[in-house]
Amino acid sequence: MTAREPVWGLVLAGGKSRRMGSDKALLRQNGQTQLSRTVALLEAQLERVFVSTTAAQADDAERSQFDQVVDRYDDMGPVAGILSAMDSNAEVSWLVLACDLPNVDEATIAYLLENLSPDHPATAYRSTHDDLPEPLCAIYRPEAREVIDGFVEQGMNCPRKILIKSNTHLLEQPNPAALHNINTPEDLAGTGITLAS
Repeated sequence: MTAREPVWGLVLAGGKSRRMGSDKALLRQNGQTQLSRTVALLEAQLERVFVSTTAAQADDAERSQFDQVVDRYDDMGPVAGILSAMDSNAEVSWLVLACDLPNVDEATIAYLLENLSPDHPATAYRSTHDDLPEPLCAIYRPEAREVIDGFVEQGMNCPRKILIKSNTHLLEQPNPAALHNINTPEDLAGTGITLAS
């Protein structure tokens, strides 16, 4: 059973990639950037897909190819992208997906959509590392806005902590490796992913 409202996609690509030392959205995998690969994964299953970016990055050659939601909040990390998307359309559910998940696949996206709970503000996968919610491959329903706002007002901007302390519907991952992210050049070893030239 799924929620009544449509689900749109939001690819988070507004990070500073400090630990990588290079823009993670531009990392290349099988001839595609991580950003274009992630957008394509969502476009295969969703009606609309947007790239979440900062104002400073919005005009770059890669991000400007896609429909965008530009951050309206400063220094809030991924929550800025989620809230900005909800500002742009409060009537849809947002499937939020980070662009630094090279193993994420169609089956992982499909399973998340098939098991979207209409009775919870968010549906997310349980991490295979620590059993905590994976906030950057999750669906946030319109009701999640009030929940997120409440935590932000208390000074909590971490989406994982917000999902931990909320009534989140948690799923087991069909592909246990799908949500392993890449943060440093060392993480690229053996992946076939290359730094942007």
